[in-house]
Amino acid sequence: MLIKQSAKGSRRNAFATVAGIEAGVAFWGLAVVFGLTALLIASQVAYDILRIAGAVFLIHLGVKAPFFRKGAGRGFLINVSNPKAGVFAISFLPQFVPSDAGPWPLPLCVAVWIAVDIVWYSSLSPLVTRLGEWLRRDRVKLWPERTSGGVLVGFGVTVALEG
Repeated sequence: MLIKQSAKGSRRNAFATVAGIEAGVAFWGLAVVFGLTALLIASQVAYDILRIAGAVFLIHLGVKAPFFRKGAGRGFLINVSNPKAGVFAISFLPQFVPSDAGPWPLPLCVAVWIAVDIVWYSSLSPLVTRLGEWLRRDRVKLWPERTSGGVLVGFGVTVALEG
């Protein structure tokens, strides 16, 4: 998603996508802090509902790829509709916080996660934005659209079929 938005040549759109992705990370981080992602692990039904909703959304984005323009909202929705992001958050973040550490280390871990993501994505997006001029050539223009659309459809089908 970020590569596609960056390749369109708009730094503003690329950074809006980063903001949306990180808002999704913050959502999952806060879900861990408040124990909400435990529901995804404890309830197969809740996980399956989120998994199917995420799969439908990814397939929709893949089919509509040429019209997929608004970075921040799409970045957020992609991240939030991904149940694996929630499972990752609940299994990864608590490893760095002792159970008797109090309430602040876990939100601090979420903040570090977001900061690392922002540094990585903020470094990646300008590089891809520069490549965007080449990618917008007539011969090359359709390739990223078709590829990202196909990848999103593939992810959606994979998520839907996962047991």
